[in-house]
Amino acid sequence: MSGHSKWASIKHKKGAVDARRGKLFSKLAKEIIIAAKQGGDADKNARLRTAIQSAKSANMPNDNIERAIKRGTGELEGVNYEELTYEVYGPGGVAILIEILTDNKNRTASEIRALLGRKGGSIAGSGSVAWLFEKKGLIRVGNDKTDEDTLFSVVIDAGADDINAEPDAFEIVCEPENFEAVKKAISEGNIETEMSEITFIPKNTIRVEGKEARRVLSLVEMLEDHDDIQNVYANFDIPDEILDEIA
Repeated sequence: MSGHSKWASIKHKKGAVDARRGKLFSKLAKEIIIAAKQGGDADKNARLRTAIQSAKSANMPNDNIERAIKRGTGELEGVNYEELTYEVYGPGGVAILIEILTDNKNRTASEIRALLGRKGGSIAGSGSVAWLFEKKGLIRVGNDKTDEDTLFSVVIDAGADDINAEPDAFEIVCEPENFEAVKKAISEGNIETEMSEITFIPKNTIRVEGKEARRVLSLVEMLEDHDDIQNVYANFDIPDEILDEIA
């Protein structure tokens, strides 16, 4: 899973310094709007609570967050977004799961098909990709912030399923319903995290190297840059030296 989680960590670091911060804020606002449709009280709405936390982690202004909540609850006029999931195969047979929020699904479908055609991807049949992923909470802690025994004692009682030791970090995996409790336990243990999110983790990965790996990353980056695409998950395992090139 190291290639998957390292890519997730790189995305977070890039997002924090992205010159196109407005695009990042727009995607975060969309998620808040959709989440707030289920209720504007973050204490009672876990999805909204997570969306707000993600926005604050990206230094999104509080005024933007409040406006997005009010658009979701109907207090302010807003756009009606539709949630879609695309299942895709990329170069090397890599499975890709794409989460979309769009106000025009026909336009989005046309644009994504064109993008896939240029980058060596193709739409997969319904269900052919989704089963390869599991929805999990994933938290990454640098191994310079704590040791494995200390981290284990902090998170296991909070509901963590596993801790994976990587060369430069520990990865804590948990069920989505335990995500906030595990995050809280880490925070209360005064341990700094590199990245935390509810994500789709691949059950198995496909090793891709060289030009094929760069083609996969080019496709994934272009998908992530699309205005209507919220999240992209892929089951690639790419060598660290290639991931480090774009870090």
